[in-house]
Amino acid sequence: MPSKNFIVHNKSSKPDNIVKSENEMIEKCLSLEAELPRFMRDFFIFLKNSVSLTSRHAYLNDVLFFCKYLITETDISNADMVKNISAEEFDSIKARDVNRYIGDYCARYLIKKTDLTIIMENHNRALARKKSSLISLFKFLYRDEIISKNITDGFNPIKLPKPQPDAIKKLEVDEVAIMLDAVESGAGLTEKERQYWKKTKLRDKAILVLFTTYGLRLNELQQLNISSFNFNRGEFKIYRKRGKEVNMPLNKSVEKALKDYINQERPRADSISEEHKDALFLSMQRKRMTKLSVRKLVKKYTSIALDTTRENGYSPHKLRATAASSLIQYGFSIYDVQNLLDHDNVTTTQLYAAHKKNVKREIVKNFEWLEEE
Repeated sequence: MPSKNFIVHNKSSKPDNIVKSENEMIEKCLSLEAELPRFMRDFFIFLKNSVSLTSRHAYLNDVLFFCKYLITETDISNADMVKNISAEEFDSIKARDVNRYIGDYCARYLIKKTDLTIIMENHNRALARKKSSLISLFKFLYRDEIISKNITDGFNPIKLPKPQPDAIKKLEVDEVAIMLDAVESGAGLTEKERQYWKKTKLRDKAILVLFTTYGLRLNELQQLNISSFNFNRGEFKIYRKRGKEVNMPLNKSVEKALKDYINQERPRADSISEEHKDALFLSMQRKRMTKLSVRKLVKKYTSIALDTTRENGYSPHKLRATAASSLIQYGFSIYDVQNLLDHDNVTTTQLYAAHKKNVKREIVKNFEWLEEE
């Protein structure tokens, strides 16, 4: 495990908190790589240079899980531990072995602990990701002549349901209004929640306005600093997937919400530890809010808008969907929205463009062939 006591010698444009966060993820990846067979070393380098840190971590987890399966559930490998699996044993794997692993074992397996057994069920989307990780691994090993054949063409297809626009979970415009009213007035909160709300309502409002205006990812919002914002220029800086640095324009409502929080509610700088002094959103303990605490905050206020339980409130990602569909409903082009939300593919943005039931209703309502008698 990485040491908690380290100093960042940062000569990049990234703030220290992002450098530290990335370092923690890198350490997790290195820990996984240390458990895997050495003949995969060049594959680790390939992942390091071609995918985001979170994707690299996910790929390594999937490969490690597959290797453990080879040892515990098959006779393909005689290794006593994952790192001792040989390249020759890997070369003996056939497409049917992988199909059996994906289609049978991964679909449902048990994790046995001392006092309980956990039943793990994976839907097709999770199975498709595990398959994708193995396709990448086997193709790489074949390309680098570590295994003698490319078996990936024999992998069974996994059918994924086509995304249905009407199934997209998001807040409607009137529900956003209810949510923002709740954070301003405390309506819908329990007595215990209201005690905290009195101390954090400006912070909470700023968080919700940022999410619903820009469709920020949870990670992007949680990493924001005071120094991320240049109010004179009317912009702020975020760091997206794969280390992309992006300047975002500020509008008046967002700027007001942020300044109200910073000037009226956020603790004074001299009362905050050096580590968290630059963090924009602080917890009651005057530390940078964790991703979990931001998630709970969003679920709480969205549950009020949806009139449901706290557990059934929406995640920050649903507010990202809310921003996308709301912008399109207000008439912005899908390409502008794609750029704002950093969608890799415009087809993702098109899903939100299709989600315009009210527009379809208005078209039909105002297009009558027969006059009323």
